Amino acid sequence: MKLSEFELDVMQLLWQHEPSTAAQLHEYLSANKKVAYTTVKTIVDRLEQKGAVERVGQQGRSIIYRSIVAQSTMSDQVTPGFMQRFFGGDSRSFIAHFIQQEELNEDDINYLQTLLKNKKQAK
Repeated sequence: MKLSEFELDVMQLLWQHEPSTAAQLHEYLSANKKVAYTTVKTIVDRLEQKGAVERVGQQGRSIIYRSIVAQSTMSDQVTPGFMQRFFGGDSRSFIAHFIQQEELNEDDINYLQTLLKNKKQAK
């Protein structure tokens, strides 16, 4: 399933605030960018057509939606394209950029070291 950047933004909010109405999603989106309610409703309708969200109830006249697609599933699909677009498909550059740019505390560093150790042992 291919989603646009804006569809991914809406999905991200839905994953964080599930279940939600289109009006609630519009409210969350409006905090960061100017966007019309009708635009958000159109995106939610498209996500429903694509099988990413489903109707789970009604609140007055508003339809309540929840995601069907797990965030991890979408991350698995989006990451290769993101890596290709911004890092030429080079996973080393991608990982190095993340490590250099992020504020990592001791727990984060230990977690990453454990992931690397497990990855090495799996080979």
